[in-house]
Amino acid sequence: MIDTIELEIPPHGLAGMLGLGERQQGLVIFAHGSGSGRLSPRNQHVAAALRAAGFATLLLDLLLPNEEHDRAKVFDIELLAERLGDATDWAHLHTDTALLPVGYFGASTGAGAALVAASDPKNRVGAVVSRGGRPDLAGEALEAVTAPTLLIVGSLDTQVIALNQQAMKRMHGEKLLSIVPGATHLFEEPGTLDQVVVLATSWFRQHLSASAASRA
Repeated sequence: MIDTIELEIPPHGLAGMLGLGERQQGLVIFAHGSGSGRLSPRNQHVAAALRAAGFATLLLDLLLPNEEHDRAKVFDIELLAERLGDATDWAHLHTDTALLPVGYFGASTGAGAALVAASDPKNRVGAVVSRGGRPDLAGEALEAVTAPTLLIVGSLDTQVIALNQQAMKRMHGEKLLSIVPGATHLFEEPGTLDQVVVLATSWFRQHLSASAASRA
């Protein structure tokens, strides 16, 4: 049975949605792109599939309601990464998730924030998946990311493909770029988001399960 719980993440009271199932292999925390949040239908779709595959999920709003229209904060990657780190701290202490290895799923600008947060050893991140992401926004932090990272980009999102390729050159850990045929930036074309699900699930199964085994 899968339970979804609405909650607030300290210390800022960020709105979150924790999804729990049985025999979980890990926890995937979502970092949404600009103008999006925990109710994003695309990330909700991915999260539901991950829960069905045996992962807990945490979708959260990295900005408070009174911050969402502040463009400076929307694109403040360091701020978003700090908030993602706060959520990770909470997950490491929360009863239902404390023993689970943590992975990040970042979309668009959220991927940059996810990689900055993953570069901080205290967050103990086991794997990262980026969907249509902007890993280049992580800047110098890319060189400190050790978590295995999967970058998923649509074949028609040519500018973002180039940005991902450039970012990969700065990363020293395990990394892979997967191109989804016929997909644009938002993966709105029929079947393309399901391909994202397959790729992300496989990556987290491989790397978060390995992280869990190393803790045993």
